Amino acid sequence: MEQRTYNQYCATARTLDLIGERWTLLLIRELLTGPKRFGDLQASLRGLGTGLLAARLKHLEHEGLARRVTLPPPARTPAYALTEAGEELGPAVLSLARWGLKWAMGERRETETFHPGWAVLGLQACFDAEAAAGLRAVYEFRIGDEPFHARVDDGTIETSHGPAQHPDATITISKDAFLRITGHELTLTHAFEDGTASATGDREALRRLGTLFRLPSPQNRNG
Repeated sequence: MEQRTYNQYCATARTLDLIGERWTLLLIRELLTGPKRFGDLQASLRGLGTGLLAARLKHLEHEGLARRVTLPPPARTPAYALTEAGEELGPAVLSLARWGLKWAMGERRETETFHPGWAVLGLQACFDAEAAAGLRAVYEFRIGDEPFHARVDDGTIETSHGPAQHPDATITISKDAFLRITGHELTLTHAFEDGTASATGDREALRRLGTLFRLPSPQNRNG
């Protein structure tokens, strides 16, 4: 398949030549949180057929944005990971996420799927570095049956799939409550009060949790 191009000697156009095709940037979003197997990617991207997924991954490999790897024991299975060039797209993806939270989200459509794992990058997009100054803590989040964790270290954050080995605080929240928080229908405090969320662990880490992540207020693009 011939690659489409804008035929413009412009950095923005050249970048869009590489990642502007449908599904490509979402594949990069998935790989930003770590290596993924082909089946993992297919499960996270409902609507992306096997053939097109293979073609998009081949494109990313050819353009030096992704590479094939073997997952460490006990998995030892083939997977895909981003190269250095692919990893450097992270800030652009997070900027798009922040813009989308403010200008594009709105109410969830009936046809839209949601995977709790997408919150791994969402935490980075909403992270308030100033509020995290001086804090060193590991938070484990469990949305439904999917765990992930965030390591906060004096104004920086790293997020990863899977449970934390030694979390300072653990937050459990239902999938529905998390979506309502994302949609500004519910606050985390109210989720704790009505029982759709719970928290255990270090009191200071939990006290500061409410200040670490700030959802931008949704805005009307037409008004």
